[in-house]
Amino acid sequence: MERKDLNRLMDRVIPIVDIYESNPFDLPQLPVYLCHKDPEQWFFFIPRQESEARGGRPKRLTTTGYWKSTGSLTCVYSSDNRPIDVKRTMVFYNGRAPNGRKTECKMNEYKAIEEAASPNASTPTLRHEFNLCRVYKKSK
Repeated sequence: MERKDLNRLMDRVIPIVDIYESNPFDLPQLPVYLCHKDPEQWFFFIPRQESEARGGRPKRLTTTGYWKSTGSLTCVYSSDNRPIDVKRTMVFYNGRAPNGRKTECKMNEYKAIEEAASPNASTPTLRHEFNLCRVYKKSK
C-alpha cells in the first residue's frame, strides 16, 4: 500500500492534521472533526515535524498560544506488559510565553515505540511518521 493511500485510510478514522495551525477551542466547529460526534475530546494524527525527526524539539505554537508540557514522559503498556508508546501531557496557554494564560484545554501526545526496541533499553526507539494526540477540556 502506498503512503498516500495509507494516509487517506487513516484520515477516515482519525484525521491527519497539524493542529498547531488552529486554536484548540476552534476544533469542535471545524467540519472535518464534526463527523466524529464527540464534543468532549478529539483525536488527531500529527505528522512529525522535520526538526523533531532529526532529534530537535517540536514547535508547539499555534496562532493564538502554545502547548506547554507538564510532568514527565510516561510509558503506555500493552496487555502483555510491553511498552508500546510514550505519553506526554500538555496544557494550552493563550498568548506567548512567559506571560501566557493557562486554559482548560489539555493534550495527551502519544509516540509509538519501534517494535524492535529492546525491552531493557533505558531510552525507547520512537517511530517517526506520526504522533497520536488526544485533545480535551479539563473537567471541572
